[in-house]
Amino acid sequence: MKEKLMQYLGIERYRVGHSEKLISALGAFLGIALIFYSSAYFLQGASSYLIVASMGASAVLLFAVPHGPLSQPWPLIGGHLISAAIGVSSAKFVPDIFIAAPLAVGLAVAAMYYCHCIHPPGGATALSAVVGSTAVHELGYQFIVTPVLINVIAILSVAIVFNYVFKWRRYPAYLAQRAKSKDTAKTGSSHGTITHEDFVYALSELETFIDISENELLKIYDLVTQRQQETAIRYQELQHGHYYSNGENGDLWSVRQIVDWAETEDSGEEKLIYKVVAGADRRSSGVMSKNEFSRWARHEVMRDENNWRRVENEADL
Repeated sequence: MKEKLMQYLGIERYRVGHSEKLISALGAFLGIALIFYSSAYFLQGASSYLIVASMGASAVLLFAVPHGPLSQPWPLIGGHLISAAIGVSSAKFVPDIFIAAPLAVGLAVAAMYYCHCIHPPGGATALSAVVGSTAVHELGYQFIVTPVLINVIAILSVAIVFNYVFKWRRYPAYLAQRAKSKDTAKTGSSHGTITHEDFVYALSELETFIDISENELLKIYDLVTQRQQETAIRYQELQHGHYYSNGENGDLWSVRQIVDWAETEDSGEEKLIYKVVAGADRRSSGVMSKNEFSRWARHEVMRDENNWRRVENEADL
């Protein structure tokens, strides 16, 4: 029940180190500080806070996920400026705010799609141009330059300079990819025959926007492959009474316990008897060879109160 609820709510299991969290928070603080003062300088009053609100969302992307496709310079620049232009136009030519506001956001989303600059905070910028105070409306199309363009330049500058200090966070993502390419040239790649064209085809087949870059996919693939090789269970390591999981997701997940050894009279091959204690086919049992079981098992697990936890081995430490 808990597992399904987490999947339904979209709660991810991956962990981010405390240092990375603090670095992201510090970067966002510096970016917003500069944006706030520039916005307050060019646009007095409560309207300045509207701009800070949309740029605050950009700060989350640029400093929490600096290598994400939505965080790159063109999505940031194009997303805000195009959306600002659409927002101002909607406010000027559509007198009914109940129509102008949703129209501005809807058109901004469509425009960002066609211009290849999807940036979620851009929707807030378009909305700000419509629902902003009189001071915002009086600016007209100047709103695109002051304060939007000024704010974009400010946060982009902070993102480039701040993230450059940390090699693994260098922004734009191209800088980090170039550094990784040099390392790959020295050590070789582990993704074998997978090519750029393969990823383009796979992503196009999904027919929806995926907030992850090709290089991030390759990195994930390499890490998963390396992890599998390091943690693969050999049949010599199987132990009587221990629990093993197939590592699958959803209804395919299963945990088996080795309850006894068996040896066939004809071949002399050593087999094992297991029972399924959790997941698919629970309360059933079976017999298979050690080799077959080791190919099925992804890792050893142990019961931790009401959950199953992976048993860490030396390769994980």
